[in-house]
Amino acid sequence: MAEEIYPDLFRIKIPLPDSPLKYLNSYVIRGKDRHLIVDTGLNRKRCKTAMLAGLSEIKVDLKDADIFITHLHADHFGLVGELVTDTTTVYFNRPDTELIEHWEGFEPMIRFAAKNGFPEDMLRQALSQHPGFKYGTDWIPSLNLLNDDDVLAVGNYRFSCVHTPGHTQGHTCLYEPTHRFLIAGDHLLEDITPNIQCWSEDTDPLKDYLESLDKVYPLAVDQVLPGHRRLFENFTGRITTLKGHHEQRLKEVADILTHADPMSAFAVAARMTWDIKADSWDAFPVPQKWFATGEALSHLRYLENKNIICRVQAEPVVLYAITY
Repeated sequence: MAEEIYPDLFRIKIPLPDSPLKYLNSYVIRGKDRHLIVDTGLNRKRCKTAMLAGLSEIKVDLKDADIFITHLHADHFGLVGELVTDTTTVYFNRPDTELIEHWEGFEPMIRFAAKNGFPEDMLRQALSQHPGFKYGTDWIPSLNLLNDDDVLAVGNYRFSCVHTPGHTQGHTCLYEPTHRFLIAGDHLLEDITPNIQCWSEDTDPLKDYLESLDKVYPLAVDQVLPGHRRLFENFTGRITTLKGHHEQRLKEVADILTHADPMSAFAVAARMTWDIKADSWDAFPVPQKWFATGEALSHLRYLENKNIICRVQAEPVVLYAITY
């Protein structure tokens, strides 16, 4: 079912089976000659069925539609290969495209995670069930790269691309200044906090994310159209709340290391507070341990770069301690 949010701008809820996210918000902008689909869902039959039903309802034919993907995660990108036709232009960002071009599989990530304390056998089990592994696109179509501040005109709307790294390196929102709304992907979510993970030595995703929050804060936005859950209006208030959340997280991680012997990221994650229904860390589903450890790593990296914590052991497992 398609829901009209603004004139000729619709939301189609694409189901995400077995995911706590429940569904993806795919937005469709209807134009005179060409239409635009923003984000697609997983490469699953239920996702494709919902997409095609929604497009049919609003009389949008795929041969007349282009696609914009906010970022390289399977629940947004995975179905794109099933939707393109020989007339489709797929718009994407450069940093995430470079990840595709240099993709070496999950092995570098597994090695990095193991070095940060995540048991390798447990990790391989988690990744075998990862949506990106199970429901990613079967092939990557040609991508038309857009940069920060590029303009994308569709129907009565003129979108400005806003590069907002953090959730991924290339995450990009679409801002409509005349109608004062932001298609936010996973940069801003109302009921949950966007997942900010770190799985390499050469990135500081939490720093990127906080700077991206500051970047969009001055925009005149009356309504946020997020990638998941409900639409919301309290734009600057939500940004302030998200920044406060990460400030508390950083304090929590620093406090954990202040009152403990040197610890790995996996061990730090086990002591952090999580909004997950489980009696203990051992009872956490393995995929949730994966997300939690990635979140812990992003906060550890940020604190390390601020010289609040330091590494006291590099091999075989990295251990962190508070800096005195």
